[in-house]
Amino acid sequence: MLTSIEALRSSGDFAALNDLVPYARTMGIELMRDEDGLVTVLRFRESNIGNFVVRAIHGGVIGALLEHAAMMHLLVETDIAVVPKIVNASIDYLRPCRAVDTFARGTVIRQGRQVANVRVAAWQEDCDRLVAAAHAHFLLT
Repeated sequence: MLTSIEALRSSGDFAALNDLVPYARTMGIELMRDEDGLVTVLRFRESNIGNFVVRAIHGGVIGALLEHAAMMHLLVETDIAVVPKIVNASIDYLRPCRAVDTFARGTVIRQGRQVANVRVAAWQEDCDRLVAAAHAHFLLT
């Protein structure tokens, strides 16, 4: 698996890299790159709705988006040679996540030899109005 991850990372085939995580396709998570780096996108799907009264996306889906964005950020934007394993994640739900596409971007706060700390911010139409944020720790050994 590490060989295929390295090959996909060097070729820039983020869709194939994303497909290595089975739940990403099920939930509608995609990867794209813009001028600021990697962006993880949760495409809206009716199956991701958690509250049908206000048509808000389920909090577990948002948590999975943030964790996936952090892990993909480590795989794509750093030179780690292992698949990062999540240690813990703290998620702040800041606003209702409405029934539209949601975007997330990670930032490595610190990367040591054994642990990496990543912050992730998620937004919908306006990147200045975050809907959720997370801080996650990953084991790199």
